Amino acid sequence: MVLALPVVVGIVLGLLARGDLRRLASLEFRRVELFYVAVGAQILAFPFAFLPWHTSDGAARALWLASYGLLVCAAVINRHVRGVPVIAAGMVANIVAVVANGGHMPALPQALRAAGLGLRTHYNSTAVAAPHLSWLVDRWAVPRDLHMGNVFSVGDVVIAIGAVFLVVSAMGAKLPALPGRRQPVETAG
Repeated sequence: MVLALPVVVGIVLGLLARGDLRRLASLEFRRVELFYVAVGAQILAFPFAFLPWHTSDGAARALWLASYGLLVCAAVINRHVRGVPVIAAGMVANIVAVVANGGHMPALPQALRAAGLGLRTHYNSTAVAAPHLSWLVDRWAVPRDLHMGNVFSVGDVVIAIGAVFLVVSAMGAKLPALPGRRQPVETAG
């Protein structure tokens, strides 16, 4: 669910830039099973409310860290895909924040309140007033009315940017040249 919005934004931008939505089907990831196992581990760690189990805090932290380890491995294997290195950079930022703060992603209390989550743990985000590496923690809120209430970090923003770039690039969108970059000159031959 978290990456749904950046993917939709990427598709819209890709279409606006004359990309072809069908090209997404030809996107090839290596070792795709790593993604599936990582997502499964996160669902085990932080089950949706309608699922019939609860995972202890220690097991949830271990599963979350293992899932991120799998995702980083998958990103390294797929670094040739445009956007994946940016996504990997965001994941590394999140891992650094979690490890520096004892296994949970710290969330600024005001961000949790603004998201309508109170001062409790929400999935892997836990309220911490003075976390280590505070610029990397969950610090911004998506209000409950917009997206079921959530908090996000710098790493999450970088992951979202990478996902948008991946989709736009995979669609073969005709992006404008960056200022200062020379366009290749076509020669008759």
